[in-house]
Amino acid sequence: MQDRRPAYFAWFILPSVFLAVALVASLASLFQYSFREYIPGSIKVGDFTLANFGRMGSWVYLRVFIDSLLLSACTAAANLILGYPLAYSLVRSKSSLLKSTILITTIVPMFTGDIVRTYSWLVVLGKNGFINGTLKAAGIIDTPLELLYTPLGVTVALVQYSLPVMVIILAAAISHIDVAYEKAAASLGAGPLRVFWNVTLPLTMPGILSGTVTIFAWTLSAFATPQLVGGGKVNMISNMVYQLGFSNFDFPFAAVLSMAALALIFAILGLMSLGMRRLERVGLH
Repeated sequence: MQDRRPAYFAWFILPSVFLAVALVASLASLFQYSFREYIPGSIKVGDFTLANFGRMGSWVYLRVFIDSLLLSACTAAANLILGYPLAYSLVRSKSSLLKSTILITTIVPMFTGDIVRTYSWLVVLGKNGFINGTLKAAGIIDTPLELLYTPLGVTVALVQYSLPVMVIILAAAISHIDVAYEKAAASLGAGPLRVFWNVTLPLTMPGILSGTVTIFAWTLSAFATPQLVGGGKVNMISNMVYQLGFSNFDFPFAAVLSMAALALIFAILGLMSLGMRRLERVGLH
């Protein structure tokens, strides 16, 4: 059979191949750095060693991983709680004004840079910021609340940073539900809450799973938000890698932490794939 691919087809493939090669080369360089000896005070690395992996057992680094997992899990859960009603209203609302308002307020933050969004949270969460100023003016508090440089402040900023993605994923899942299923359940006597719990929610479970895992994996590698809003008091994996690599020039152990974080993200994506297959086997797709 004659090849009907256009003559310019290769020009679309070449950039992808180039990026793939560059990514593999970068990961290979990172991998080999993790097996090199750290020379204090020098950007050069030493001979082959396995000692870098033994340092992973230190509580200092284990706590960073645990804190990162907890912050990412809280961010994903908050995104799901806040994003599901927004996505449902975006798809099912009959008001075009409400749909436009939800869409605009959800998407617009994606057009601002990470640094701009993060600095705005410094103004909002500071001791003399908008929240503390409003609460003090209302007579609710006398002393400012500690919101900045805390896990709570980092979580709030991460939720605002990632919420648009969650809403988009959930809206896509809800829009693929055949309304006839819900109407059939209602015609059999099920109330609105029961229809939602027994029909709508299970049918959107693949979207819930993919959205939650996506946000979890995405925020696990967050850097700018915890770096600025956390102020060095709330460290995540990326911040620890930055400190080791660019403050201490400990590139070998920074490479170990990077590879461990990458392996963790791949494991999470693998669990998501396994969960999706199980949902498909029971027919919830």
